[in-house]
Formats: sequence, C-alpha cells, structure tokens
Amino acid sequence: MKYFIYVLIVIAAALVIYNGTHLDFNNLLVGDSKTALIGVFCSACVILLMWILLISKSIQKKNRGK
Repeated sequence: MKYFIYVLIVIAAALVIYNGTHLDFNNLLVGDSKTALIGVFCSACVILLMWILLISKSIQKKNRGK
C-alpha cells in the first residue's frame, strides 16, 4: 500500500509539471490554460491527500505499538 501511494504521488507530480507547461499566464482562465489550471489544482490535491494518508498511517502504526 505504501508503494502504491508513492507511485500516485509521483504520477500526480508529473501531471503538475506537465499541466504547468500548458499554462498561459497572461490568460489563465481561457481555453487550454483553464483546463491545465484545473489539472494542476487536482493533482496538487491528490499529492496533499496522499501525504495526509501516509502521515495518518504512520500515526496509526505508532498507536498500535502502545
């Protein structure tokens, strides 16, 4: 499970980079740039949620040891 989460984080980071290259900073909310911006935000959310999941798993493991 841990490695699957790391793979998801790497894929999401790659998508952030890929979508970041498609951003037009002069017109962020027009055309393909809007789609890329949504992709960047969604991928960032996935990274954040997976990071929170990893932290909660490590806390759960420590609490079981007590």
